[in-house]
Amino acid sequence: PSLDKFLLFARRTDIRRISFDTEDMSDDVIPLADVRNAVALDWDAKDGYVYWTDVTTDSINRALWNGSKQEVVVDTSLESPAGLAIDWVTSKLYWTDAGTDRIEVSNADGSMRTVLIWENLDRPRDIVVDPIGGFMYWTDWGANPKIERAGMDASSRIVIISSNLTWPNGLAIDYETQRLYWADAGMKTIEFGNFDGSDRQVLIGSQLPHPFGLTVHDDKLYWTDWQSKSIQSADKLTGLGRHTLAENLENLMDIHMFHRHLRNPCAVNNGGCSHLCLLAPAPKASSCACPTGINLQSDGKTCTSGMSSFLIFARRTDIRMVSLDIPYFADVVLAVNSSMKNTIAIGVDPQGVYWSDSTLKKISRANFNGTEYEDIISTGLVTTDGLAVDARGRKIYWTDTGTNRIEAANLDGSMRKVLVWQNLDSPRAIALYHEMGYMYWTDWGEHAKLERSAMDGSDRVVLISNNLGWPNGLAIDMAGSQLLWADAHTERIEAADLNGQNRHTLVTPVQHPYGLTLLGPHIYWTDWQSRSIQRADKNTGANTITVRANLPGLMDIQAVDRERPMGFNKCGRRNGGCTHLCLPRPNGTSCACPTGILLKGDGRSCDDSPETYLVFSNRVSVRRISLDTNDHTDVHVPVPELHNVISLDYDSVDGKLYYTDVTLDVIRRANLDGSGMETVISQGLKTTDGLAVDWVSRNMYWTDTGRNTIEVARLDGTCRKVLVNNSLDEPRAIAVFPSKGFLFWTDWGHIAKIERSHLDGSDRKVLINTDLGWPNGLTLDYDTRRIFWVDAHLDRIESSDLNGKLRQILVSPVSHPFALTQQDRWIYWTDWQTKSIQRVDKHTGRNKETVLPNVEGLMDIIVVSIRCCFAVRGIHRCLCVTLTLDLRIFVCEEIFPFTPLRQFGATRECRLSSHLGTNLCGVNNGGCTHLCFAKTNTFVCACPDEPDGRPCSTSE
Repeated sequence: PSLDKFLLFARRTDIRRISFDTEDMSDDVIPLADVRNAVALDWDAKDGYVYWTDVTTDSINRALWNGSKQEVVVDTSLESPAGLAIDWVTSKLYWTDAGTDRIEVSNADGSMRTVLIWENLDRPRDIVVDPIGGFMYWTDWGANPKIERAGMDASSRIVIISSNLTWPNGLAIDYETQRLYWADAGMKTIEFGNFDGSDRQVLIGSQLPHPFGLTVHDDKLYWTDWQSKSIQSADKLTGLGRHTLAENLENLMDIHMFHRHLRNPCAVNNGGCSHLCLLAPAPKASSCACPTGINLQSDGKTCTSGMSSFLIFARRTDIRMVSLDIPYFADVVLAVNSSMKNTIAIGVDPQGVYWSDSTLKKISRANFNGTEYEDIISTGLVTTDGLAVDARGRKIYWTDTGTNRIEAANLDGSMRKVLVWQNLDSPRAIALYHEMGYMYWTDWGEHAKLERSAMDGSDRVVLISNNLGWPNGLAIDMAGSQLLWADAHTERIEAADLNGQNRHTLVTPVQHPYGLTLLGPHIYWTDWQSRSIQRADKNTGANTITVRANLPGLMDIQAVDRERPMGFNKCGRRNGGCTHLCLPRPNGTSCACPTGILLKGDGRSCDDSPETYLVFSNRVSVRRISLDTNDHTDVHVPVPELHNVISLDYDSVDGKLYYTDVTLDVIRRANLDGSGMETVISQGLKTTDGLAVDWVSRNMYWTDTGRNTIEVARLDGTCRKVLVNNSLDEPRAIAVFPSKGFLFWTDWGHIAKIERSHLDGSDRKVLINTDLGWPNGLTLDYDTRRIFWVDAHLDRIESSDLNGKLRQILVSPVSHPFALTQQDRWIYWTDWQTKSIQRVDKHTGRNKETVLPNVEGLMDIIVVSIRCCFAVRGIHRCLCVTLTLDLRIFVCEEIFPFTPLRQFGATRECRLSSHLGTNLCGVNNGGCTHLCFAKTNTFVCACPDEPDGRPCSTSE
């Protein structure tokens, strides 16, 4: 059937067509998904797309006749798109929005959208375009109903009908007679006139219940009527011959038939335009336009490369920009290729935007045109409420109200450092003054305050702490040397000088201000309650206007002026002489190290990692906490592909972390920077809850509570052997004492017990089986030669000597301890119930404190120490000693007797042994071909359970 014989109409939840080729003129539903409230529609004969607006989803959509290729074309910054027209010559989409009171245009795919008319509109309804004449026409049913005309480039706008109108609804153009038809639902009429509004005549007068949509084809006029629920037609010249095409149709909306006359001045080279080419009335034929917010240059053809000054703001699920270069405020969505769940804070530099997402728990960035999207911080964040970019120093600063910290990092996320961690309750906004070396932040915790410190976290002072409720957004007016902040509880925007003096109210009342920024003579803020962006004079607070309204979910806002010069970087070209971080201060700069690492004595350089730190697992990640610094911040260890990590141990000789993953049923190892991950055991594991590395004999031991076994293998996973497979019920933690040749483990089964054997599984004995509930974690103190364990049923931490004697309770009660470890005078443990890492003095059980709160899924915890020999008499010099080709250890100069083995100068590659001590398997594997197990003063060789093709000797 020829497409000229179709009538298309919308019915809120579906779109139908009537074929004029069938006798009964039956209607077909176009198979579309999720049509909620279709009002306006049009059809582009060139590419066969049907376009419609949906005022429930606030979107413009398109699909082919058969329902295929359905897609959303425009779905941002629409409020009530009630009229739609296709320029079928240049493939442009024109629409009215009765909510924003605008007429907009874009390419047919929704790209290069721009606002054409934004002034003196009051509920615009239908729109039709005349590509032949270059004009568009629209109805407006606001306080002063009217029908207007303008060029399709918005030029030459005039009112053509303004009297005797009530609810002007549908519009239609008849090209043959050069007439404009309109329906008026208030007057209950259909009228027509010339294109300039002259020679107005009533076609059908006052007997129409509620005409809405209108279209002309050949010699007939067709319309939809809400009240009679029908589609009707009549002679377009006389109004006679009225006929009902279809009836009993609920929710009738727009209706269309189609015409095609082609004359396209935009066809060649896009009319010479860099972006949009729009048809225009004679004598011009066409004119150029730019996407929303971008100016047309003086040549009338080329658009500027982007906005130069604009507001950028977060709205939970998107980020938008409002250009300040043009005379109207329209928001454009940042077209970034990533999902946003709860975007809160925004930071900017001349290249692009940085934002935090409190649901995805990450900080990301993209260019202002949406390209080069990347996540820069994706670990260790809870709720990042404030962000600030130091564009000169190339750093990003943020507050986290979940961890109560202020942190900084390079713009790529590297060299992250905690700057402030004490006495923060709910830090919110943060602002930087690079030239002065200061940072300012608001804290809306129990004792609300506004604070300042140097940008390295030093010299911290509270500037304002009285008469504050919920201090929210914060901005620095460098030109006026003042500090501005918004308080959502006292409903004020206030100002003070940069020391907190001369405080005064700028704007009051404001409903619920959240983000605050300034540019030029104005301050701008987002308001949760009015769902709007407001503007006022920055010095007087006067002349408040609404920049954008009807924007739920508004969060942070920043103003950008890309023309403004950057100023100088205090750290200069040489990074201030620092090896890692250079941070501005009021009187210069200071060098700093990433979190947990101490600055060396030269005040400029840092080690690569802490000397002593805790490593712990919480199922899906491995993290570390430096014990060298006081802030006890956990830092992500980037080991890949973690699913459910239970047990950890560390090989101090090779510097490798070993861990069990009970989802994958594997034992793996990796370097502590996350590199070099490899699977060492991949078969025959069920639930490996315990793991221990014998760093001297180069063996590893593990418990398997699914198979009720204790096994051993070489560290590379070869030479695997079952050592214990009877009288085990729920074996859990395991620990080795290489120099004594002992293996210890806990069993929380039906008969709870703690057992010991030699490293080959021989001489097994139960050390403790009374007054035990669920013996869980286990650790050894090699100095005092004691066993420590946690009991998760009796809620206590206990210890005994290596024979299970001299037993004592160290701490009781503890909530639900899982794993423990020891270092210096402390015992550290993970607790499932309090979701925290705690510590106490291992000698007295006193001085209990929380090392790290609020961690879900805590599992194992170990200490890694690469400290040089530490003795009571002070620190001895360290030597790197080569024992075999692949085994070096650090020892103290005083206590190491083998003079020929001393090697100087190699100390750097040599990784330090945290548990000094050796045994007879330590040199050359004791001469064994496969497994070597040390005993108290001797050793045994053993063979793996599965022969590996090499001859194996068990001779001792």
